[in-house]
Amino acid sequence: MKKKRFRFQWGAFLLMIFYGGLFFLLFTRMVTLQATGKAEGQELAARAAAKYSKESAITANRGKIYDRTGQVIAEDTLSYRLIAIVNEEATIDPKKPRHVIDVEKTAAVLHENIPSLKEEDIVKKLNNRYRSDGQPLYQVEFGSAGRGISHEVMSKIKDKKLPGILFVNDLKRYYPNGIFASHLIGFAVKEENKDHTFTTKGKMGLELTYNKELSGKDGKIEYETDAFSYLLPNSEKMVTPAKNGDDIYLTIDKSIQSFLEEAMSQVEKEYNPESMTAVIAEPKTGKILAMTQRPTFNPDTREGTNMKWLNDVIEETIEPGSTMKTFTLASAIDTNTWPPNAKFMSGRYKVLDREVKDHNKGRGWGRITYLEGFQRSSNTAMAHLLKLIGEDVFYDYLDKFGFGKKTGIDLPNEAAGTLLSKYPIQRVTTTFGQGSTVTPIQLVQAMTAIANDGKMMQPYVIDQIVDPSTGKIIQNHKPIEKGQPVSANTAKQVREILASTLTAEHGTAKDFILNEYEVAGKTGTAQIPKASGGYLANDYLYSFLGMAPVDNPQLIMYVSVTKPKLKMGENGSVPVSKVFKPVMLNSLKYLNVNTEDVKQVDNAAIQDYTGQSAEAVQVELANDGLQPVVVGSGGKIIDQYPKGSQKLIKGNFVFLKTEGDISLPDFTDWSLRNVLVFKSMANLEIEVVGEGFVASQSVSAGTVISDSSPIVVKLKTPAESYIKDVEATSDDEAEQIVDQ
Repeated sequence: MKKKRFRFQWGAFLLMIFYGGLFFLLFTRMVTLQATGKAEGQELAARAAAKYSKESAITANRGKIYDRTGQVIAEDTLSYRLIAIVNEEATIDPKKPRHVIDVEKTAAVLHENIPSLKEEDIVKKLNNRYRSDGQPLYQVEFGSAGRGISHEVMSKIKDKKLPGILFVNDLKRYYPNGIFASHLIGFAVKEENKDHTFTTKGKMGLELTYNKELSGKDGKIEYETDAFSYLLPNSEKMVTPAKNGDDIYLTIDKSIQSFLEEAMSQVEKEYNPESMTAVIAEPKTGKILAMTQRPTFNPDTREGTNMKWLNDVIEETIEPGSTMKTFTLASAIDTNTWPPNAKFMSGRYKVLDREVKDHNKGRGWGRITYLEGFQRSSNTAMAHLLKLIGEDVFYDYLDKFGFGKKTGIDLPNEAAGTLLSKYPIQRVTTTFGQGSTVTPIQLVQAMTAIANDGKMMQPYVIDQIVDPSTGKIIQNHKPIEKGQPVSANTAKQVREILASTLTAEHGTAKDFILNEYEVAGKTGTAQIPKASGGYLANDYLYSFLGMAPVDNPQLIMYVSVTKPKLKMGENGSVPVSKVFKPVMLNSLKYLNVNTEDVKQVDNAAIQDYTGQSAEAVQVELANDGLQPVVVGSGGKIIDQYPKGSQKLIKGNFVFLKTEGDISLPDFTDWSLRNVLVFKSMANLEIEVVGEGFVASQSVSAGTVISDSSPIVVKLKTPAESYIKDVEATSDDEAEQIVDQ
């Protein structure tokens, strides 16, 4: 047998070397990766996490803004975001297209229902179906104009059955009361971020000032997926919860604010003034209960005519006119230089080479007493009074009253005003409110000293800022006393003299008389300065700074109307009074200020009753003239309202929470505020219809509530209940009041 010769196979050898080398390289690579965990200098775990770990944002809810009774003024509400599918691959069945087919028709329908979207812009966006890198777009959106769409608009567009048009649930900042303290509340809108996400941001007012507190912080969900983005089984989810924005509770009272808004709108419509300003405060605390101006705007739409974006009550300085005489009078009384029965020559007063004239073109009324001079709003009376007070002493009092410096109200951009004193004429004109400038909020702050027996209270609009998830109070604003510019006796005398400007034969404030409450206040007629110097002829800012009731003022109100179109024979006080009178009357009624109690108001002290017997506390409170309301079946008290030790006006409600079944009280004549307090403490489904005082209830008093069935409580506004008590001077005015 012939032995085979070995033949060396170069091809096989080379293949072995080649594949052996590849295997060695692969093995070396695997060992290296296992040992170092890196590739090309990058951590493999990090690259895998980046590819397969996903993250989804949890949007934080923006905080709500409430009035002092807990009614919503601003909140996020459901809206819709418009999306157009432009990629043809979205359509599987040509008979049921899922992308935009007819661009022109789609654009026309969208523009018709959303006018802020221009038709040509829609067409351009729908036709541009590729990204900048050449990759096809799947869908397009329409910026801020395509967000915040209402359910009504969304429904109209969906009815057209446009292929490729979709709507996604979204949140929109909503202001349910429309034109309501708009310059105070401001507005917030969604803005697009660099990463094409959207965030609601405050742009004006409290929405801007407290944007950080209201915004909160978004959370996120982290999870792992496979290469096809499907959630991997047993993958661990990491959830970082969102921190919702804080809620803000204002001192603003929705009912009083609504009274004011309605009256301001009616006067604006009737007299077409250049501008109007109004603010209402609680003199014993400095709380601002209402604040508005005209022209104004709707924060939902940001629509307004001829308006400015300043909050005039705090940011705009004015020459106050004769309202300033209130504080000149107070300075004289407090320094014992007020001679009410002494006489002076009215008409004209010489200041070096300048002359001060009374408002009847300098004719005056002959020799009259200082008291009559004040009642007639005589400028020369103030000029003579300055000599008796002393210029330096007078300016010290103006400083004590807070003029020339910011009040410190919890709002931004407050103006300080300017007290002119360089020249003798400036010191004289300042006594009657000309030349020197102030803000309306300074006038209100100063008036708290007159209303509050000499104690001046700092105005504020934020009551509390609360974390809604925990109930923790983040900020709690309390009344701040700013000093005592005058004595209690001086304040009382000033109130009496201010009241006489309404009742005296020659008083200038007769238009502000209320039949049921005694009002004290001072009118103002200020010439409007020109930018170039001097004053505009026959153009005035008419105002009134008043309070009621005189003996124990519960409200201070300032109203100004600039350049109204007056009717033949009318004076400038008329449009101002048409704001002041109905608002002051309705507000006092709403606050349960009884006319028979205004002369002498007694207080009763309460304390912290937690842990005590409800039955024993009931008797104690009733004996003190208060109205106890037990929320529960009795026994130990676990909560109460108002809380803590404080003084209350007799007749006020004190709510005592206990364990056990809750019996429904007789709500008749309860104020809206008291109903809401009971609802909150009882945690019952009480539906409140209307505003003002309770007129009827759907479930009888004494019924033990055992289920969650809603209870309907109907209220009537003071305007509806007390309209017959408002005196009308003419048929036209009567008609105007009824319309309120």
